Order: sequence, then C-alpha cells, then structure tokens
Amino acid sequence: MQNGTLLAALDLGSNSFRMEIGRFQSGHIERIEYLKETVRQGSGLDAQKNLSPDAMERGWACLSRFAERLHGFKKPHVRAVATQTLREANNRDVFLAQAQGILGFPIEVISGHEEARLIYQGVSRLLPQSDEKRLVVDIGGRSTEMIVGQGYNALALESYHLGSVAWSNKYFDKGQFTHKAFKTAEVAALAVLDEALDTFPPSEWTVAYGSSGTVGAVAEILAQNGWASGLITRAGLDWLHDRLVEAGSVSKLRLDGIKEDRLAVIGGGLSVLRAIFELFGLDQMLPAQGALRQGALYDLIDRETDASDVRERTVGWLAQRFSVDTAQAQRVQQVSTALFEQIALGDQGRERYSQKLVWASRLHEIGAHISHERAHHHGGYILDHVDAPGFSIPEQHRMSRLVMGQRGKLRKLETDLNDELFAKQLIAMRLAVLLCHARKMPEYQDLELRYLGHGFELITPAGWAKRYPQSAWLLEEEVLAWQKSPWSFRVDWR
Repeated sequence: MQNGTLLAALDLGSNSFRMEIGRFQSGHIERIEYLKETVRQGSGLDAQKNLSPDAMERGWACLSRFAERLHGFKKPHVRAVATQTLREANNRDVFLAQAQGILGFPIEVISGHEEARLIYQGVSRLLPQSDEKRLVVDIGGRSTEMIVGQGYNALALESYHLGSVAWSNKYFDKGQFTHKAFKTAEVAALAVLDEALDTFPPSEWTVAYGSSGTVGAVAEILAQNGWASGLITRAGLDWLHDRLVEAGSVSKLRLDGIKEDRLAVIGGGLSVLRAIFELFGLDQMLPAQGALRQGALYDLIDRETDASDVRERTVGWLAQRFSVDTAQAQRVQQVSTALFEQIALGDQGRERYSQKLVWASRLHEIGAHISHERAHHHGGYILDHVDAPGFSIPEQHRMSRLVMGQRGKLRKLETDLNDELFAKQLIAMRLAVLLCHARKMPEYQDLELRYLGHGFELITPAGWAKRYPQSAWLLEEEVLAWQKSPWSFRVDWR
C-alpha cells in the first residue's frame, strides 16, 4: 500500500454508527476524520427480531451522510461492518439492500468472534508495545466482547449477548434507576458472563482494558467529577451507581461529563460493567483508545498481501485441521477459477468473487474428514458454523453454499441461484470437481465455457469426449442436473 492512501472503516453498531478515516503512512494509520451518529438501531428490534421501519430509516439517513464523505474512495480502501443488531435482525437483508445502495460500498455482517478479533486488533495497535498479557472488554449496545491477547495476537476471544442498549431496555424501563433494578441487571449479567471466568481466567492476564462506548463514557464521567483521569476503579463505579440511584431517572440526572447520546443507555452499560468487575475481582480497568473501527482499518492493510490477509491464514488452518488433500484442492482451484474467468469477464466485482471461489475450492473437501459420501453436505455445514477469523457471515455462507452445491441435485440451492454471480461460481465449481474426478490435472485448457444470458454452454475440442469417456458421461449427467434448475446447461461436442 502506498504512503498517503486514504482508508475508511465504518462500524454499524447497535447504539451508534461510526466512521473512521485515516491515512496510511509507513505501516501506521494517521487519523484524518472521525464521525459518529447515535442511531439506536438496537432499540428498534421488536419481539420477533425485526427492525422497525423507523430504525431502518435512521440507519439509512446516517449512511447517506457518511456516503457523501466517502465520495471518491476506492472499494478496497473501505470496510463497513455491522454487529449484533444486524446479526439478530430477521429482516436485515431488507435494510442492507438499501443501505449498500446508499453507501456505495458492501456492508459485512460479522460474527461475534470476528468482531472480537477486530476489536483486539484495534486496541493492540494503539497501545504501547508490550509483552503483557491483557484482557480487553468491549461493552457494546447488544453484545459484549472479551479477548485475552499478547502483543498483536488474540489468544482467546468470545462474544456474549448483553450490552448497554439491551440491558437498559430490559431492566431500566422508562429510564428509572433503583437499587433493585441495578441488582437484577447485574445478577442477570453475571448469569450470562459466568462461563467467561473459565475462558479468561485471571491467572492468564495481568492488565484489564476497556474499549469503546460504555467504558469510554464511564471514564469520561468519572474524570469530569474528580476521579483519576484514564482509570476506572471499583470505587468510582460504586459512586456513579449511587448518583444514578439518587437521581432516580434519566430525566432527573444531572452529571458532569455525560453526553446526551449516552443518557438512555447508561444504566444498562454501568450494570454490565459492574458485573464484569465483580466476576473477575477487578479493582481497576484502563480505557483503551483503539476499537473495532481501527481494527477494521488495519485489516484493510493486511488484505493487501496474501501473507498478511487473515482470511488466507484461516483457509490454510481449516484445510490442515480437516486434513484436506491439498493437491486435489489446488487442481480444483486452478480449473474452477479458469472457467469462472471465461464467463465473468466484465462483471463488476469479478476479482472478489473469483477470490471467494478460490477459498471455496481449497476447502471443497473439508467435509470428507467426516463422511466421503455426504462430504459436500458436511463441508457446507462446517463452513456455515465454524469460527473463521477474517470472514464476514455472508462470506462464510456463500462459501458454504458453493461447497454444498459442488455436486448432487440443485434444488437445495434454488434461492441462491437467483444470484447470477453465484450461478457462475457454482457452474465453475461443479465442472472443476467433475473434471478433476480422477484426482489428477485434467486437460481443460481447450475447454470453452460460455455464458448465454440465463444458461451456460461448454464447448469441447474435437475428439475430447473419446479421449475422456468418463468425464463425457459425467458432463451428460450434469446437463440433466441443470435442467431441474432456473438455469440451462449444454455441451457442444465438437
């Protein structure tokens, strides 16, 4: 990446949408601009886990303002990620379809583990270099991430379903603060976080850091009211708890340092933070400067090279873990991408889709470790559910569907086949697996795959079918398989 390159990261959180713009300079990122808007999408989820129209409108309006600032940015230099609220929302596709059109860039809904990884990356990059083992806690609107790491490496990470918005809505109805409400909220938080003590035992780390929203807000309030700056103590949390109970409600709260956008969620955030202090027996926590958005920015730098791209490392790790035949994976990758290039030339985003096909090809036999006969089904299931650092939930799902669809009937992919680029990826994958059936490199260089508008045609060189009768028979079977799909496929034997 060249010095001076502008990068942007967007964090579509449950309480706020944030955008960080930075300039790459000799391996580091210099902040250029930071924008934040309180959107409170997390409060717009109904009992059926659907986003309300108002919540979607607030999000779209915010993204339209962000989009103006991103005018002129290149797609590889922008990463937009969405977290717990959109992970939960059943109608997230409705929101995302319009949101991506407004923003002009893809929006990735990331898993809780990926969110935790990016948080740690952002925090560690902005801390002084140290060999200390650290616990990092990020209390968001609807999820709380915890990570133990050393240097730039996350050693253990987890995401829990509780946060400032969720706990405020559930335990501080109408913004009322009482001792009983705090006690109930903290006991409930401890119940959710109980297993964290086994995952992140205090013996495995020496310093606790807090990242982003709730921790930053509490640290600012305490500093503005005479407590030590840059430090959250148990005594400070008790003092803040007492001030909220004394006020009795959000409407009567008068407290230096508390921002307007934090008022509605301060009760829920404080109760979760107090529960974390109690769970780990903490006396203090240090606010960290880095957060999810900084992690996403540094991830953009890493993606510039395969050696640094965490997705490459994840694919390699999964292939090793599930004993994938790397030679066969390489053959399928080479053939599938060559065929895909023939039919996707000129398609927008072709390189990104080709890369996803590469990863799916390298992992297409991941399920064979469980069962050979149903390897494609097991492989699809694994890719849909495994923790895959660096990948968004939709990226994992797309690879899952390609692996599941590599052979067999196409009825199971009926909805996916409405996507033209997916259909092109799939035909390339299926033909590659078919042509490599003998587990040796096939003669594929003279095969021509054509896109016919709503179907595909494979043209073979003269005498090819006679030289490879088994492959020819499999191709005839493939023609029949596509007849039961919205797409057509034929072979021109020359």
